[in-house]
Amino acid sequence: MSKQTLSFQAEVAQLLHLVTHSLYSNPDIFVRELVSNASDACDKLRFEALDHGELYEDQPELKVKIGFDKAARTLSITDNGIGMSEQEAIDHLGTIAKSGTREFMGRLSGDQKSDAQLIGQFGVGFYSGFIVADRITVESRRAGLAAAQGVRWVSAGTGDFEVEAIERAERGTTVTLHLREDASDYLSTWKLKGIVSKYSDHISLPILMRKEEWKEGEEGKGGEMVLTDEWEPVNQGSALWTRAKKDITPEQYTEFYKQISHDHEAPLTWSHNRVEGSTEYTQLLYIPAKAPMDLWNREKAPGVKLYVRRVFIMDEATALLPTYLRFVKGVVDSADLPLNVSRELLQESRDVKAIREGNTRRVLGLLEDMARKAEPAAQDAEPAQAAASEEERGQYASFYAEFGSVLKEGLGEDFTHRDRLAKLLRYASTQSDTPSVGLADYKARMKEGQEAIYYITADTLAAAKSSPQLEVFRKKGIEVLLMTDRVDEWALSFLHEFEGTPLQSVAKGQVDLGKLQDEEEKKAAEQAAETFKPVLERLKASLKDKAQDVRVTTRLVDSPACLVVQDHGMSTQLARLLKQAGQSAPEVKPILEVNADHALVKKLEASPHFDDLAHILFDQALLAEGGLPEDPAAYVRRVNTLLV
Repeated sequence: MSKQTLSFQAEVAQLLHLVTHSLYSNPDIFVRELVSNASDACDKLRFEALDHGELYEDQPELKVKIGFDKAARTLSITDNGIGMSEQEAIDHLGTIAKSGTREFMGRLSGDQKSDAQLIGQFGVGFYSGFIVADRITVESRRAGLAAAQGVRWVSAGTGDFEVEAIERAERGTTVTLHLREDASDYLSTWKLKGIVSKYSDHISLPILMRKEEWKEGEEGKGGEMVLTDEWEPVNQGSALWTRAKKDITPEQYTEFYKQISHDHEAPLTWSHNRVEGSTEYTQLLYIPAKAPMDLWNREKAPGVKLYVRRVFIMDEATALLPTYLRFVKGVVDSADLPLNVSRELLQESRDVKAIREGNTRRVLGLLEDMARKAEPAAQDAEPAQAAASEEERGQYASFYAEFGSVLKEGLGEDFTHRDRLAKLLRYASTQSDTPSVGLADYKARMKEGQEAIYYITADTLAAAKSSPQLEVFRKKGIEVLLMTDRVDEWALSFLHEFEGTPLQSVAKGQVDLGKLQDEEEKKAAEQAAETFKPVLERLKASLKDKAQDVRVTTRLVDSPACLVVQDHGMSTQLARLLKQAGQSAPEVKPILEVNADHALVKKLEASPHFDDLAHILFDQALLAEGGLPEDPAAYVRRVNTLLV
């Protein structure tokens, strides 16, 4: 192949500008990204060599080398992993997110194809080299190809790159950065060792650099450190999760998280454990501080990597955590699974089910610890709780603001842990505008004689707080939980009680305050219903196409009317949300409840505009709960008629 010049994919050209100007605030990060890519290339070779041992050629020892040349102002990172062919270099270095592993998957079939999905993706880490380099040269040869089938890829990080065939005896890849004038710091053994120690110490492969020694000057005049021909490891060379917890610093845990998650922020917390028993495995699980942009994509797999006896097997192993914990990142290393395990096998494996259950319990335990620290320390509290720092006390609120809505999905997905999940939920209430009220907190301060946990669902907090359906509860000082997440009503259809106390929507069924409603109030309500019966019959006739029923309310104090549904019916709010999401929803005919003591309702019977007033009452009740009249123009017309 003669040298040819090709253009970058348009997205790559845009990304290169972004990377070099703003993406990485810390330029040291390019070392981590390139070393990580080199490690991935070795993982891919190890995986492919499970069936094709000859790919190791004469180099069974996998390693990464970092070298530099002060005179040439170059820094190079070399691996003896899987390498790239000519076409792979064109495809993978000129196109975003088209990883070598994706192409690798496409060449396999059957179970092997499933196995190959276990490899991590390339991402955009390679392009971070342009933060410090004005030109990058990549030389590579794919394992199994002849020496004459090597390839050289060169680019200045602008709009195009050059590719040509070369002779390369060694398998693997060398990335050479031609450093800018302001990047001379990276031509230093001390500097590079520090970066590797900080960011890549956990890499299980040896990362090698040439040893330095002191060389005296002529006639004893000064001297300098010079590189020798001897290579030495500069990392511990063991996977971080295989080390004892006491030997790992918080900084190392944090850097490992950033490396596997590509998150630039530190995690909120983590858990590192070795589990022994019928199934043996190590788990290192992280809870991020911030939600990713694709959090609501339920097809998005959890960010947990699967290893078997320290051999990388799978990225984003869906079988290791339930969908509602898809925000969790980390690593699971099994001692029992076979190296050629496929995704289909994972779904059926008893060992995997045990690991999934163990991971779920561990994550819920982490959340429970955070929630416990968030509680006000009582005088007789345990020392650990009393000593919780302000930062620790705020951790659960931070977590819940980012991931609380997803956690609620677990009520409908995980019957086994439903009670634990219910204790972790937090809501705003008529006593708190922030989602800080747990069901246990609510229950602890229920009024004497109160027999249910009351809640209301709405599109927004403002709509919930101003709902007319809360009026009688405010009058009697009864706290009501305000639920404004789209998932709330669906989730609560799976949670009918909490520790023996039923949950009751204030917008469903008749309001039964039990012992909180005295006999006089009950008699007054019954009498009003009887007296108002003729008007109710006329209202039912006028609204027969809109309302399932019309009745006198016991829940309104200041408002003329409100809409409710039957006890176990779908709310009008949920029906609206389903329609907005393009899903089919049953037609919901609500019940109109009217306040017989309200002046507007009292005018109904004698009004010559009875039919118009009836429709206005219904539409206003619909507006009050965040809905829209079916015919807005007709509503405006009726109001204008009455105003005139």
